[in-house]
Amino acid sequence: MTTHTEHQAQQGREPLDVRTPGLSQFDIVREGARRDDIEIVHYEPQVAPGSKAERRLTRTVASFFLLTGLAATAFLVIYIWWPWEYAPGRGGDKWYTPLLGLTLGVALLGIGFGILTWGKKLLPKEVSIQDRHEGTVSEDDRIITGQTMLYMADELGVKRRPLLGISLLAGLAPVGAVAAAPLVGGLISQPHKNNQMFTTGFAPTEGGEKVRLVREDGRPVRPADISAGGQITVFPGIPHGVSNLHADSPTLLIHLRDSDAQESRRANERVGHGDYMWGNYAAYSKICTHAGCPASLYEQQTNRLLCPCHQSQFLITDNARPIFGPASRRLPQLPIEVDSEGYFVAKSDYTETVGPDFWERP
Repeated sequence: MTTHTEHQAQQGREPLDVRTPGLSQFDIVREGARRDDIEIVHYEPQVAPGSKAERRLTRTVASFFLLTGLAATAFLVIYIWWPWEYAPGRGGDKWYTPLLGLTLGVALLGIGFGILTWGKKLLPKEVSIQDRHEGTVSEDDRIITGQTMLYMADELGVKRRPLLGISLLAGLAPVGAVAAAPLVGGLISQPHKNNQMFTTGFAPTEGGEKVRLVREDGRPVRPADISAGGQITVFPGIPHGVSNLHADSPTLLIHLRDSDAQESRRANERVGHGDYMWGNYAAYSKICTHAGCPASLYEQQTNRLLCPCHQSQFLITDNARPIFGPASRRLPQLPIEVDSEGYFVAKSDYTETVGPDFWERP
């Protein structure tokens, strides 16, 4: 196997001594390229150093980077201080997610356009041709590599154009903060404040009063309201219980036929939920454990509950176990009973987390 120097000699070129004083960085870079069988056949600066065109392009690139910094800073301000909790009506919370998307999009576009303009307009044009070869690394190769990296840094023009470096730093620093904000925020502010990920609207009130199951119009539900094999959607009978404020609380109350109810009770007893049903009535969360869609298509002949989004199916008579589709966890069951006035109430909140999985789910 021939070395790079032997290969150059075969082509009629004498290798250049890279230790020769007075050689420019470009001379060493060109020599390094030749030793790697790369010939730089065209090299042309696009703008003259110090020219008006260079200053104009520098300002353009700097503007893109500064725009990135402003948009990323706006993202942080919105993420931290903008009202995000749901409130009925047309409040500022409706703009929270759109504003986050807009500011992050502008920040990323600013980075992209800035880098593209820098590379397409400010960096020199170069055309090189390389022959395929294999070789070993020599001391000269190390010197050439180091000088090539320094030369590339010089070609970026940051030293000659300090505005580019300042604007790049000012633009990318807030972008880094954007990436860190959710992680740092989770350490500063407790994400599970008030245990919101583990409670629903069916949790007993502060006075220990059990919550009734009500229809969408707020009317409480009696056992006689549901015929055998039928089902209705119920909500917690508390203020705003049927609104998005308690979007994790919609529940399917099902009146099972006698044989199906017996099978369901046996399944409940196997998992320690023997007292979760009341008579032939069972209540399961409507929030699909796959992606959070409403699982509301009930087939009374097969006792299957279908989720229309991704076709997951849950067998009600077997603790709402998933038997088809992408869902991998059963629907949580709500313990129910009837109060002294004959209305359904929740004996307690759900004892399992409602909806899709998340990291902290036990």
